[in-house]
Amino acid sequence: MKQDQVMERLLDAIRETFPHIALLEEEKMAAHCSFRTGGAVRALLLPGTEEELLTICTLCREAEVEPIVLGNGTNLVFPDERSDRIVLGTEKIQDLYLTPEGEIFASCGVALSRLASFACENALTGLEFASGIPGTVGGGLLMNAGAYGGELKDCVKNVRVLDKKSGKISGFEKKDCDFSYRHSIFQNGEAVLLSARFSLTQGDKNRIREEMKELNRRRREKQPLEFPSAGSTFRRPEGHYAAALIEECGLKGRSIGGAKVSEKHAGFIINTGNATTEDLASLIRVVQTEVYEQKQIALQPEVIILQG
Repeated sequence: MKQDQVMERLLDAIRETFPHIALLEEEKMAAHCSFRTGGAVRALLLPGTEEELLTICTLCREAEVEPIVLGNGTNLVFPDERSDRIVLGTEKIQDLYLTPEGEIFASCGVALSRLASFACENALTGLEFASGIPGTVGGGLLMNAGAYGGELKDCVKNVRVLDKKSGKISGFEKKDCDFSYRHSIFQNGEAVLLSARFSLTQGDKNRIREEMKELNRRRREKQPLEFPSAGSTFRRPEGHYAAALIEECGLKGRSIGGAKVSEKHAGFIINTGNATTEDLASLIRVVQTEVYEQKQIALQPEVIILQG
């Protein structure tokens, strides 16, 4: 059977199972990713519950179609050309509550900023650093997101995932997640992150709130938040800071098309208004080449640029 027929049968099965699901065909992904680039995909689906997400993953597996799971699109960039892919957005999967044990349960689609605010309202400290990270729980755990000395691994207790091949749901304790700087075991692409529990410390609500305000003030002051970007473009090389290396190499303000190394923070490549994914990819390569030639240090992107 031809691929387009497989896709059409899959979408028909999803429509039949969930008649009211948000199913956007030939949707341009620029509207769903923070860098604001990316061409159309065959379909973007927005399941409203974990159960819907699991069922759609089952239908995809039976059709031998591997979907792309999308959180807030802050580290994922789609190609400019149209892609015959199915994308599952998690933005509507929003379960968030305090467990009887005093831990926080959060679904994959919960924004990290909302998670941090929820912790604050419950006078729980440990997630202040996450209040300004523009990602979701699922994407944040995948990358072990962090800022200002904190990382999700510091406060996560366990994670629930769906194995893509078997369809089995499993639990991972923190020690089994292989968390390290911008890394987790889930980056092997074999699992869909469903939810997590966070174990935090009781604190003073007012102090927590003030710490969050201060960290967000520092972000606004130092980062080019007025432009679309994918956040910090490069991982921090051991013993160095990517932004400092890029600035020392004279790359601040370097641009290709609409993509530009921010003059406010050299660690960010920004979209000045009409950038393409190819502009971003080309500028990343230029920065990597220049830094390696001048410093003999290989910069690794945090940004994941999908192929067609």
